[in-house]
Amino acid sequence: MRPLKILTWHTHGSYLYYLTQAPHHFYVLSKPGRPPGYGGRCGSIAWGDNVHDMPVERVRQYEFDCIVFQDDVQYEKDQYELLSAAQRALPKIYLEHDPPREHPTDMAHPIDDPNVLLVHVTDFNALMWNSGRTPTRVIEHGVLVPPDVAYRGDLERGLVVINHLARRGRRLGADIYAEAAAAVPLELVGMAADELGGLGEIQHAELPAFAARYRFMFNPIRYTSLGLAVIEAMMIGMPIVALATTELATVIENGSSGYIDTRLATLIEAMRELVRNPALARQLGAQARLRAQERFGIGRFCADWNAALRDVTGTATAHASTRL
Repeated sequence: MRPLKILTWHTHGSYLYYLTQAPHHFYVLSKPGRPPGYGGRCGSIAWGDNVHDMPVERVRQYEFDCIVFQDDVQYEKDQYELLSAAQRALPKIYLEHDPPREHPTDMAHPIDDPNVLLVHVTDFNALMWNSGRTPTRVIEHGVLVPPDVAYRGDLERGLVVINHLARRGRRLGADIYAEAAAAVPLELVGMAADELGGLGEIQHAELPAFAARYRFMFNPIRYTSLGLAVIEAMMIGMPIVALATTELATVIENGSSGYIDTRLATLIEAMRELVRNPALARQLGAQARLRAQERFGIGRFCADWNAALRDVTGTATAHASTRL
């Protein structure tokens, strides 16, 4: 019953924060200047004492129990350039954050290895990827929000949380956002949101309290994985309006915890009604919070990761689901 020493990368900061709630030591690779993907223990996130900065020039000097890859370059290039032969022989997990990009149904996953566990973050992603002979498992998201933050909804407008929306275009729904924003009062936040007239980035720790003032969250994304911002909004009691695509079709109960549809006109009318009717927004938000607590609790998330780590390493892992 011991904590594991896990080598990984800083690929998605908010996901890494939730992953490190599991009772293990995480060594996060960093490079000078901390470029994207190699930030190590950096930024404004309140990392725990179990998160360790791991400079790439020192990584071969350390012993680990497992490697968690999160990107193709890490698996195809970094492990051969940065790690020793003994480290490359360690148990491996590949954490796939996204659905297939080049083709939604026929794209083969780049990992084709029966000795690697491929972890998908949604059942939709697992359904769409052709994972070949690689063993797969789904570990759904788990999130934490500050216990003193609760939905207020006093601002008569919706909130959209997407990074680099202008650059990422149609797939992330830039055109849908623009059309909806012309019909309903919406505020865009996220990295480079100012390029589309938005407010810019809100730090992860501050986002729940910031979002709590808005009447609802709108998700215009056509095709991506399940966004953590949506789950975090649900967890504080915020209703969600979204396209009925990808995993969201199983997360939002239409008319109960929010509204989902593939028709933008229908969603616009739903958003207008929420602006007019704060009592309805509170009712939907309360159901969204219950749904998020049941499905995306951090305890279940950590237990699922403990089970995966135990299976790949053959090690009895710590039972607790809280930070070291």
